[in-house]
Amino acid sequence: MPAGLIALAIGAFGIGLTEFVIMGLLPEVAASYGVSESAAGWLISGYALAVVVGALVLTAATTRLPRKPVLLGLLVLFIVGNALTALAPDYGTAMVGRIIAALCHGAFFGIGSVVAAGLVAPAKKAGAIAIMFTGLTAANVFGVPFGTFLGQQFGWRSTFWVISAIGVLAFIGIAALVPALADPDESISLRRELRAFRSGQVWLSLVVTVLAFGGMFGAFTYIAYTLTEVSGFANAAVPWLLVLFGAGLVIGNAVGGRLADRAIDRTLIVFIAALVVVLALFALLAGSAVATVVALFLMGGFGFGTVPALQSRVMHFAGGAPTLASGANIGAFNLGNALGAWAGGVGISAGLGYTSPIWIGALITGAALVVIVVAAARMRVPAADVEERMPAAAAAPR
Repeated sequence: MPAGLIALAIGAFGIGLTEFVIMGLLPEVAASYGVSESAAGWLISGYALAVVVGALVLTAATTRLPRKPVLLGLLVLFIVGNALTALAPDYGTAMVGRIIAALCHGAFFGIGSVVAAGLVAPAKKAGAIAIMFTGLTAANVFGVPFGTFLGQQFGWRSTFWVISAIGVLAFIGIAALVPALADPDESISLRRELRAFRSGQVWLSLVVTVLAFGGMFGAFTYIAYTLTEVSGFANAAVPWLLVLFGAGLVIGNAVGGRLADRAIDRTLIVFIAALVVVLALFALLAGSAVATVVALFLMGGFGFGTVPALQSRVMHFAGGAPTLASGANIGAFNLGNALGAWAGGVGISAGLGYTSPIWIGALITGAALVVIVVAAARMRVPAADVEERMPAAAAAPR
């Protein structure tokens, strides 16, 4: 296995950690700046919206630039943004730091996938990309609980200093271990990539991504408050409960990928419908510690089980110009994160309680179910025929 893949995976680990760890630290961040829970949630929404911008603008702007220097430049943004967040004396500065760090997110995963594939023989490309995305999975399973624990014990800023150090390690690793690759094909152009957006199915796929993840993250953004204020868990238990969510993520992604190999739209319909049910039951039974534990695991499983199918669907309908469409889908995941965080915050600010983000998430996810059913029905050829030609993605993009 090329050592450069490990360096790329470390970068993916750091980016995944900086996006998700703040969800477990929202109470500490809000108390530090003297802001409300919903205002603290905007540090998640702001990050997610900046990912959308970076995924589209930076990917488009760097399409024909040498890839290794681009990756290193993106990691500089990541390091600077997280260091600024750790130093931020006020809420506004923390938001600026989050936005700077987020700009590298989508472009790093999009370009990093191409670089990872170029490090191995053609027959091993999917495996190489999967190794890179292992960093993202590890961030959710191990990094987020550990980062939450670290922030609770030594202050939330300590977590962002560690994330900055991870960025430095990834920078050194990529600089030393990833070889200089050939420049991108001259036939690649922004105009060609934009053709993908002529497809109505591409747009429907992006809408499903936004809504499905908006629903799940509407519930998950304020999960620390739900766990402590509704379910009755101690603050110290939150990191370990997040491990359950991460375990569901890993299993759901693996199972969803295998099922999507057989039937993309059917997998999406089943998993999204199941997620609606899980969220509704979670909202009803959040006062039960046992029910909460089960719901966390299933929420991660069904939520992230849709990722391979969603990425495969948008790339399929993008035809011969999948790069920008793939980046747009990464942006769509994060637009969903922003939507969910905002909508959940509205529920809390309206005095509807800490289960209101879960109810709102169930409604948003229900809208995703309606859209995927409509999208499947609008396909011009029998769904089974199309699905047989739609390969599932090897790993989750985030």
